[in-house]
Amino acid sequence: MKKKLLSAVMVCALGLVGCGDDGDDDKDPPVEAPKLNSSANILAFLEGKSMLMTGANIPSHPNGFSEDVDFGASSQCYKSVTMSVAGGNFKVDSIPGTITDGVCNHEAAKNPLSFTSNTVLIENVASDGSCFDVTFTFPGGLVQEGRGGFTADQKTLKLEIFFKNQSTGSRCANGAVGTSSSVTLNGQPFTGNAVQTYAIQ
Repeated sequence: MKKKLLSAVMVCALGLVGCGDDGDDDKDPPVEAPKLNSSANILAFLEGKSMLMTGANIPSHPNGFSEDVDFGASSQCYKSVTMSVAGGNFKVDSIPGTITDGVCNHEAAKNPLSFTSNTVLIENVASDGSCFDVTFTFPGGLVQEGRGGFTADQKTLKLEIFFKNQSTGSRCANGAVGTSSSVTLNGQPFTGNAVQTYAIQ
C-alpha cells in the first residue's frame, strides 16, 4: 500500500498526469473582438476613443488635394489631426503645417483648427469592417464623402475621403480603401494618395 501511495506522489511531482485542481477554472475566458459589421457597431466601438494621424500616416493628398499647394485657408498641409468620437459625432482637431517654397513643412505648426460633425452616415459595411461608405457633414455645409475601413487588428482606421461632389469611384463598391485607380477627381483620374491613417488610442 505504501509503495502505491509513494508511486502516486512521484507521478504528481513529475507532472506526468494532472493531480488535484489544475487551476483552469480560474482562467478568464478569451475576449472576443468587437464585430465591426454595421454602422451601429462601428460607432459604438469608436465612442469615447480618440484617433491620431501624424508623420508618415498623413497622405500626400488629403481630401484629394496636394499638401504642397497653397490653397490659403483650405490648404491640406498638416502637422497632425486628432479625431475624437462622442455621441456618434466626430470632433476633428487639426494642426496645420506650413507650405514653404511649394513644400509642406509638417513641423512648422500653425494655429489649430477644430470642427465637430453634425451627422455621420456609415453605409455598406463589410462583414469584417474592412470597408464601409462614409459621409461626414459639418457646420457651414462642409461635406466629406468616401470610404473607410479598419485593419484586421482593429488598431487603425483608414479614411479615403473627398469633398462632396468632387470625386467618383470613391465608394466600397468601386474597390477597397486606397484603390486610387478607381477614383476620378473633378473629372480627372486621381493619381495621388488620399488615405488618412489614424492610430486608435
